[in-house]
Amino acid sequence: MKCDPVFGRSFAVLVGSILLSTLARNFVKSNKNTHRKGDDIDTSNSSAAPARSDNYDVFLSFNGKDTRKTFTDHLYNSLVDAGIRVFKDDNELREGEKISNNLLQAIKNSKISIPILSQNYASSKWCLQELAEMIECMKSIGHFVLPIFYRVEPGHVRHQIESFGKTFSHLNRKYLEEDVAKWKQALQEVASLKGWESEKTALGHEGALVKIVVKKNLSELKKAFQLVVTEQLIGIDNAVEDILRVLDNKPNATQIVSIHGMGGGIGKTTLAKVIYNKLFDKFQHRSFIADIRESSQRKGISCLQNQLIFDIQKMNNQASNVDEGIGIMESRFEHKKVLILLDDVDHIDQIKSLVGKREWFMVGSRIIITTRIRSVLDKAEVTSRYELKEIAKDKSLILFSRYAFLRDCPPCEFESLSCAIVSTTGGLPLALEVIGSSLFGRNRAFWQDTLKKLKEKPHMEVQEKLRISYDALNYEEKQIFLDIACFFIGYDLRYVSYMWDAYNLLPMMGIERLIFMSLIKIGDDGELKMHGQLRDLGREIVRQEDYGVPMNRSRLWVHEEALEVFQRNKGIEKVRVQAISDRSQREFTTKQFETLPNLRFLEVGDAKLIGDSKDLLPKLRCLEWMGRLAFVPTSFHLEKLVILNLSESDVSELWEGWSHLKVAKQLKVLFLESCHCLNVTLDPSAFRNLEVLVLRECSNLKRIHPSIGEAKGLIFLNLEGCEKLQEIPQEMGKLKELKELYIGRDCYRGNSSMHRFFGEVGGA
Repeated sequence: MKCDPVFGRSFAVLVGSILLSTLARNFVKSNKNTHRKGDDIDTSNSSAAPARSDNYDVFLSFNGKDTRKTFTDHLYNSLVDAGIRVFKDDNELREGEKISNNLLQAIKNSKISIPILSQNYASSKWCLQELAEMIECMKSIGHFVLPIFYRVEPGHVRHQIESFGKTFSHLNRKYLEEDVAKWKQALQEVASLKGWESEKTALGHEGALVKIVVKKNLSELKKAFQLVVTEQLIGIDNAVEDILRVLDNKPNATQIVSIHGMGGGIGKTTLAKVIYNKLFDKFQHRSFIADIRESSQRKGISCLQNQLIFDIQKMNNQASNVDEGIGIMESRFEHKKVLILLDDVDHIDQIKSLVGKREWFMVGSRIIITTRIRSVLDKAEVTSRYELKEIAKDKSLILFSRYAFLRDCPPCEFESLSCAIVSTTGGLPLALEVIGSSLFGRNRAFWQDTLKKLKEKPHMEVQEKLRISYDALNYEEKQIFLDIACFFIGYDLRYVSYMWDAYNLLPMMGIERLIFMSLIKIGDDGELKMHGQLRDLGREIVRQEDYGVPMNRSRLWVHEEALEVFQRNKGIEKVRVQAISDRSQREFTTKQFETLPNLRFLEVGDAKLIGDSKDLLPKLRCLEWMGRLAFVPTSFHLEKLVILNLSESDVSELWEGWSHLKVAKQLKVLFLESCHCLNVTLDPSAFRNLEVLVLRECSNLKRIHPSIGEAKGLIFLNLEGCEKLQEIPQEMGKLKELKELYIGRDCYRGNSSMHRFFGEVGGA
C-alpha cells in the first residue's frame, strides 16, 4: 500500500533475517499526540496484558490537585501544538498500591521527562514513583530530565523542608522505609538538575515560562525531528556556510532561497536538508515537502497543500482544490513564522500554490526551494539563488572510496583505477555512490571493465553512467528495479514482495542486492525509496522498449497512455504491469481485459466493469480496485491472485463478490482500509493461505466474524481506527501464527503473550 504504510511499523518481523543488518529500524512510532486514559491498577499479574509499544517525546509528571487544569494544561497544549508527542496521564482517581507498568513503560519510552514539582507533588506516592523511575532511566539509558519547580524552591525539594517537606512527611508513616529512602534520594537528585523556577524564570509569568520550556524541549529533540541525511557528507561545508550567511543577513525578513543545479544526484536535496536541520530549532512551525516533481503528478497539488497545512496548522484535509488551499494558507499563515523546504520543484505553479507570496508568512520565515530548472525561479519571489556545482576531485575520491572500500582513500593497488573512475563521474555524488557501491568487493578485471564502459559515455549522460550498475543486475533484480521505478516508490516493501515472490523473482535476494548497490533505499516505515534520477533511469529503460508504441512496453504507469492502450482493444502481449487509475469514473468492458493476457499487476480506481467474458487475466497476482466496486469477480481468473486491495471502496459484507472470491485459494494479502460500508468482516475461512488482513479505519466495523479463527496462517491483523468495534471474538485465540495485532493505538506482538491475552481476557 502506498503513501501511508498500514502494515504497522515492525518491519523486520515479516521481511526476514536476511535484511536485518540493512533494514532494522525502530518502526514502532506513534504519529499522534496522545492522551492516555487508563486506570492505575494493580499489575502484579501483568502477563495477561501485553506491554504498550507507544513512543513519546515528553512525559509529564505532575500533581493533579495543584496544576492539572492550570499550568500543566497550558504546557501540554503548547508542546502538542509544537508537534511534540506528549504523555499526560489523565487519570485523577488512582487506585491500587502499585503504579501501572504502562506508566513506567511510558517514561522509558519517552526521550524527556518533565516533573512539575509543586507544593503537593511529594504527597502523591505515584508522583514519587514516577520521579524515581525518571532518575533511574537518566542514569541507566541517558534519559533527559527537565524539572520545573512550580512555586517551590529547589532547596526545599532537596531537603524536604517548608511546605513541600510537610506534604512529604505524611508518607513516612504510611510506607516502607526503603521506599521512602528511595524517594528522598530521587528528590535530592532532581533538585540538583538544571531546570526552571516558576517564580524566578520570566519574572513569574507562566505564559513566558511555557514558551521557554517548549523551546528547550524542541532543542533537545532536534535530532529526532531532523530530516535524514546520508552520513557520507563530503564537500558541502562551504555551500552550507554561504547559504546560512545569506539568510543571516536579513534575520527579520521573510526569505526564499533557491538551490539549483543539474539533475543527476548532484546533491541539491542533501544540501537543502542540511540547511533545514541547521535552522530547525529556531522554528516552531516546519514542513518538508519531498519530491514535488513526482508527487504533484501522482497526488496533485492540492494534496501537497494539505500536507503543508497539516504540518503548519495541524489541521487535516482542509483544501479540496488548489484555489481553496491558497486561500487557507494566505489567511492562516500570516502570523506563523515558518521553515519550509520544497524539494525538486519543476514548475512555477507548484511554487505559487505552496508558497505563493512572502506576505503569506510572518517576518523571519525561511523557505528553501530546490530545482533542476533554473528558469522556474524567474517568476517566483526568490530573494537569493545558489547554484550547486559538482564536488572537487579530491572530495570525490573520498566519497567514492567510502562506498567502494568503506574507507576514505583507496588501497594502493586500486588507487590509479579509482582516480580514473572518479574522473569520469564529473563529481556527481549519486554517481559516485552508485558506482562505488557496485564495485565493492569486485576484482580488478571487473573494475577495468567498468572503467572501459564509463569512458564510452559522455560526461553529461548521467543516466547512461548509472545504467552500468543496472546492467550488472540479473534478470530477477532488473524486474524488481523496474517495478519499483515505475510503480512502487512509497509502497510498503512487504506488500509488493508477495507479488514478486509469487512470480519467483526472489524478492529477498533481489532487494538485498539493490540496497547493496545503492539503487534503492528502505524508509523508516518499510517503504520503498529511490532517488529521482534512478527512477527516471528505470522509466527510460521501459520507454526504450518501444518509444513510439506504448502498448509494446512491459509497464504502463502514465494514466493517459495506459488508458489509451487499454481502450484500443488489440492484443497486448508484452504489458505485465499497468495502472489505469486516475480516480475519475470510467466504464470498462471485459472484452478490453481480454487483450492483456500477461498482466500480473493491475490498478483501477472508481470504475465500472461491464460484459460477460470469463477467466480474464490468467497471470494476475495483484489487483487494486478502489472506489466503486462495480465489477464481477467471476470475470477474472483469480486462482493465482496473491494480493487484493479493495481499500476506500464501497464494499460491504453483503457484496455478492465475496462468494466468487473463494476461488482465490492462494490469496495472502487482503486490504480493506477505509471501507466505511463494512459492518462485519467477511468469512476468511475460505482463504486458508491469508497472512495479512488490513481493516484499518473501517469506521463502521462493529463485529469480527467468528470464523476468523480458521484463518490459520494469519500473521498480521490491523484494526486501527475501527472505532465502533466493541469486542474481539474468542476464536482469535486460535491464530497461532499471529505475530502482529493492531487495535486502536496498541500493537501486540509475539504468540505467547497474545494467546494469554485472548485466553484470559476473551472478548473484552
